Amino acid sequence: MKYLLFLFLSINLFSSTLHLATSTNPSRLNPILATDSSSSEITGFLFNGLVKYDKDSSTIIGDLAKEFYYEDDKTLIFKLRENIKWHDGEKFSAKDVVFTYNVLVSPKISSPYSASFRFVQSVEAVDELTIKVKYKEPYFKALETWMMGILPEHKLKDEENLMSASFNTDPVGTGPYKLFQLEHSKNIILSAFDDYFEGRAKIDKISFHVIADPMTRFLMLKSSALDVGSIEPMQYERQLDEDFFNKFNIHENISRSYTYLGFNLRLDKFKNPKVREAISLAIDRQEIVEILFFNHAKVCTGPFLPATQAFNKDIKAPIQNIEKAKELLAEAGYDENNPFTFEIVTSNSSAIRPYAAQIMQHQLKKAGVIVNLRVMEWQAFLNMVVFPHEFDTVLLGWGLSPTPDPYMFWHSDNDKQGGFNLVGYKNDKIDRMIEESQSMIDREKLSKIWKEMFKIITEDNPYLFLYIPNSIATVNKNIKNVEPTVSGIWHNYIKWEKE
Repeated sequence: MKYLLFLFLSINLFSSTLHLATSTNPSRLNPILATDSSSSEITGFLFNGLVKYDKDSSTIIGDLAKEFYYEDDKTLIFKLRENIKWHDGEKFSAKDVVFTYNVLVSPKISSPYSASFRFVQSVEAVDELTIKVKYKEPYFKALETWMMGILPEHKLKDEENLMSASFNTDPVGTGPYKLFQLEHSKNIILSAFDDYFEGRAKIDKISFHVIADPMTRFLMLKSSALDVGSIEPMQYERQLDEDFFNKFNIHENISRSYTYLGFNLRLDKFKNPKVREAISLAIDRQEIVEILFFNHAKVCTGPFLPATQAFNKDIKAPIQNIEKAKELLAEAGYDENNPFTFEIVTSNSSAIRPYAAQIMQHQLKKAGVIVNLRVMEWQAFLNMVVFPHEFDTVLLGWGLSPTPDPYMFWHSDNDKQGGFNLVGYKNDKIDRMIEESQSMIDREKLSKIWKEMFKIITEDNPYLFLYIPNSIATVNKNIKNVEPTVSGIWHNYIKWEKE
């Protein structure tokens, strides 16, 4: 409690400061290298793309670009806003966009986001405020790829190794906030950028408190040391009193993310599809949702989210069948004398996932499967387990765009260092379908092929698709002008005010 009191006193140095928490230190505050949730969240305040989604995530609108249009089905024109400045006062221009593209496609960096630019033939600065992007062929996500944060050429043109550049901890962007202070494992403070092109943010500073322990984050929220935070369903249902609801507004929506158990398909033990199917049939997904979420979640049935054109409503989650699971394991050569054994690795950055792992451990035991658990600190989990592919299985989650890009997660090309095909999934038919779909502009045809991919991937069991949690956001009532939408609360944060 003394620690909490110290934090509360130390973070109230500024009268207009929005207090948030992040579970881990950001690895790189660079939009093209930000692959962890903390880095991605913070860089979102520091950088802009050429375009962005509107408040409902249904329409693409201009960001750094004031206007954009297709000259033909393979040529995209962006007209940039005038008088945009970088945080150091330098003027933003078309050359920064060209530079960012050249960095993204350079062999000197390892970024999963580079894959989104694979169809680009050229990016040309027509003049100081006009960009012409030519594509090798029509690409269904051409506009969405330019939501990528743009980098400053003048800061990075002479940088030999961007992967380890000081820029990654001392970034310069065009966003509404700029980096004010970076103290690892303590505070990351952003300050409002006076010359932001949409107008200065009303709240002077944003303070991210690096709090690895979920319970500490919850206690800070309850004590009003945090202004905005997420709460877990059990906390919402059992651990909050009337006083909390008098101080905080609650905004709940189904999230655009899912949690999965991913098999390392490079290992011989998981190459047998009967083993993966047996493990799937031994899991009761609905029980996980009921125990951990109190109906503030739904069972995930596949790789694309509900309410998108890629969702296949005909695919249902497997129903637990312990006897069938045992039969499949026996056919694969496993029994009581030779039980199938594997490890689930996850991170303590989530309050829920370690408990989900324990429930699955208990469920699988009924089928004779022995599961060992390992819970790690987030950065160690990423750097020692996830990215080097040193795991049996990982319990992880993905946040997805309203328009899915199967290439990033399911094409065999992305089974590589820095790629998002973490489990090493390879299916020649899926590869061909993804390649065919990339140049489809017709949304009905795209929807049909996505739904077929959904079916094939789900039947292959590269993951066990587990649950889609609701997002339960709490906002202190002293924060004004919050306008929640189906996509969340953050679309207009520069207009928020703190009383």
